[in-house]
Amino acid sequence: MADAAAQRKPGRGDLTRGPIGKTLLAFALPTLASSILQSLNGTINAIWVGRFLGESALAATSNANMVMFLLTAFVFGFGMAATILVGQAWGRKDIDQARRVFGTAGGSFLLVTIAIAFAGWHLSPAILDLLGTPGDAAPLALAYLRVIFLAMPALLLLTLAMMALRGAGDSMTPLWFMIVAVLLDSALNPILIRGLGPAPEMGIAGSATATLIANYAALLGLVGYIYVKDLPLRLRGRELRYLWCDVAIMKTIVVKGFPMGLQMVIISLSALALVGLVNREGVATTAAFGVAMQLWTYVQMPAMALGAAVSAMAAQNIGADLWDRVGRITRVGIVQTLVITAVMIVALTLSDRAVLALFMGSDSPALPIARHIHLVATWNFLLFGVMMVLFGTVRANGAVWIPLIVLTVGLVPVRFGYIFATYGWLGADAIWTSFPVTSAINLALAIGFYVHGGWKKARMTVGDRPSEDETLEGALATREPGGALKPAG
Repeated sequence: MADAAAQRKPGRGDLTRGPIGKTLLAFALPTLASSILQSLNGTINAIWVGRFLGESALAATSNANMVMFLLTAFVFGFGMAATILVGQAWGRKDIDQARRVFGTAGGSFLLVTIAIAFAGWHLSPAILDLLGTPGDAAPLALAYLRVIFLAMPALLLLTLAMMALRGAGDSMTPLWFMIVAVLLDSALNPILIRGLGPAPEMGIAGSATATLIANYAALLGLVGYIYVKDLPLRLRGRELRYLWCDVAIMKTIVVKGFPMGLQMVIISLSALALVGLVNREGVATTAAFGVAMQLWTYVQMPAMALGAAVSAMAAQNIGADLWDRVGRITRVGIVQTLVITAVMIVALTLSDRAVLALFMGSDSPALPIARHIHLVATWNFLLFGVMMVLFGTVRANGAVWIPLIVLTVGLVPVRFGYIFATYGWLGADAIWTSFPVTSAINLALAIGFYVHGGWKKARMTVGDRPSEDETLEGALATREPGGALKPAG
């Protein structure tokens, strides 16, 4: 009887009711906090490794983390596809379908992540050789990467579970267990690196082991919490069979998730190519750009958190067939993104000398270059934020390919074509001005698709109770010209 009641009315996590602005902001803030914690965790761990083990160890972790980023990028894509399916089922008050999606995603990725861990352990030397890891750093990178691969099942499954919970309208539970993972990881790093107390001295492997312990503890804690609190996505009794792969659901997750993961790879490759151009400008400019990128990591976080929140909220409302509300969610998301991002940019601009000096010292020759980069390029995140919200909305209805195409066009031919075309008379400013130019063109394309792209045609009509296959196809099918779509986030 309790499940029957839940089937009619999820209650907790229902994003189809209430004031949009307040609900969206309350949902986005924990996601934003999780992103900030992840970035701080990476920064703190890099400090531990650099201070205790030196530059070679720091280079080793950088090479290994590139591999970890590529793997988590694809899981992000598949996790986002599962999140959309969960969100649409939640909006229809179809808790059983949400559990089916969660079970299929979790069960399938458990096997996949175990295979990744096994293969990664044995292929680590070849992977590092392919990356061209410097000789001094290679042994350290191998020791670190092999342990990181053992941590992958927990890290990837934890990411997937947190994203699914957000699809069900719960952004607070993922935040609490992100805090657990970050605190454990940051605290255990110096203990295991140096062998403090009864812990063995493990060197660079200790840093990776801290990540392993933190993520397994957070994953087990999250699973336990889901059952203790009887959260709606938990599987009991006959529902445990949902862990066996539902081919139709898994096909949709893979087909829609692949472009979402691929966009992260494109972002990474574009950034690497851009760094190559910056390096030609000299050490001071390279250092200045590195600091600017550190600041941009935080400036873009509100846009990414609100884009993800808009996507989850819109998915539920699409599932409930509340299309007027979907439009209002998009408009509110744009306003909130612009306001929060503008406040951050203005605050950084007014205090840029003091903030940048934290990284390089007030007498550094790179400081004025970094200030110039900030003034020329940072405001582009206002445009980026609007694009993220628009793509978050269309992604909620399964649009995955056109946003990927838009992102690729902006980050590759537009950006680098602009740089090479203007470098002769702008010099290094061709690089910095490419950021707002790219964002402006991407935003224009995003607005064009949102207004005229026909992405709503793929929606599922809720009226009669559809079959399971009809529900799945309507949830994420796309029929707009040029293929399916997803957001560039």
